Amino acid sequence: MTKQEKIKKFDANGIGQLNDGMFGLPFTLDECETVLIPVPWEVTVSYGGGTADGPEAILNASYQVDLYDPIVKDAWHKGIGMDAISAEIKEKSHGLREKAEKYINALAEGANENNADLKKVSAEIKEQCLWLNDWVKNRVLHFLKQNKYVGLIGGDHSTPLGMIQALATKYDNFCVLQVDAHADLRNAYEGFEFSHASIMYNALKIKQVEKLVQVGIRDYCEEELNLINNSNGRVKTFFDRDIKYAQYNGDSWNRICDRIINELPQNIYLSFDIDGLDPKLCPHTGTPVAGGFETEQILFLLEKLVKSGRKIIAFDINEVTPGPEGDEWDANVAARLLYRIANMAKMSMS
Repeated sequence: MTKQEKIKKFDANGIGQLNDGMFGLPFTLDECETVLIPVPWEVTVSYGGGTADGPEAILNASYQVDLYDPIVKDAWHKGIGMDAISAEIKEKSHGLREKAEKYINALAEGANENNADLKKVSAEIKEQCLWLNDWVKNRVLHFLKQNKYVGLIGGDHSTPLGMIQALATKYDNFCVLQVDAHADLRNAYEGFEFSHASIMYNALKIKQVEKLVQVGIRDYCEEELNLINNSNGRVKTFFDRDIKYAQYNGDSWNRICDRIINELPQNIYLSFDIDGLDPKLCPHTGTPVAGGFETEQILFLLEKLVKSGRKIIAFDINEVTPGPEGDEWDANVAARLLYRIANMAKMSMS
C-alpha cells in the first residue's frame, strides 16, 4: 500500500493503534518526512535519574495524542516516526551511570580527582561520551542524506552535541535557541567535560554556531554569568526573572517574544530542555527548578518565530523522566509538545 493510499484509509479521529508507528500513524520510517532519533543516555546527570527512559515513555504516550494541529493543516499526512531505540546506548548508559555516581560521591566526600582510580573512571566516561557524540552525529547525517527532517529525543541534555556537530557540516552558520531552566555553560561539571550542564559550553566550541539565545534561564552560577557577559553578544540570555518582572510591570509575552525573535538569525537549532517549563508540568525531570513557562507560551513563541520566516533546521527535546511506577504524566506533556513543535519546525523548512 502506498503512502497516499494509507492516508486515504487512515482514520485520524480514531484511537491510536499500538501496532502502528509513533502517534499511531500508519507510516513506515521511510515514509515519514520527520524522523526522531531517540538517545536513552543519562551518564552525567547530577540530581534525579530516569531520563534514559524518556524516549520510550514519550513513544508510549504518543498514541494518546490527537492529530489535529491548529497551525499546520493536515500535519499528520507528512508523517513523524521514531528511529529504533538503541539497546546498546541504554546498556552503556546504565553501566556508566553507576560508575559516575560512585565517582561523584567520592568527590563529594573529599576524594582527590587526581586519584588514579578516579582518573581511570573519568577517562572511561569521556571516551564513551565521545563515542556517543559520534554515534549521534552519524545517525543524524544518515537521515539528513535521505532528506529527512530530523529531531532528537533525549536522554539528558548532553545528548544533542553530536547532532549540532552534524548540522555544522551542512550549514555554514546557525543559532541555537535554548529553552531551559539552566544555562548549561559550565566548562565541565563534577569532572565531566561532556556533562549535561556543559552542553552549551561545548556547542559554542563549534564555529558554525554563530549565536546562542537562551530563554527562561533561572538556575546558573557566577562562572556562567561571566561567560554570558563577556561573550560580546554571542550569548544572549532572557532570564526567567527578567521576563517575569517585565510582565509584572505591564509588558506582554507577545512583545517579549518579538525581542527574543529579533535576536535570532535565519537558521535556528531549537534545544528544548523540558525543565524550561513550570515543574508542575514535568515534575519528575532530572533537575526541576521553580518558575518557568506554560506549554502555550512556548508554542506561541515558536509560532511567531515560524511566521517571521526563520527556519528551525532541527530540534531536540530532552530531560523527560517518567514518574514512579511508570507514571506517564511527564511523557504525556512532552508527547503533545513534541507533536506541535515537530509540525511547526517542519513547516518552517517548507
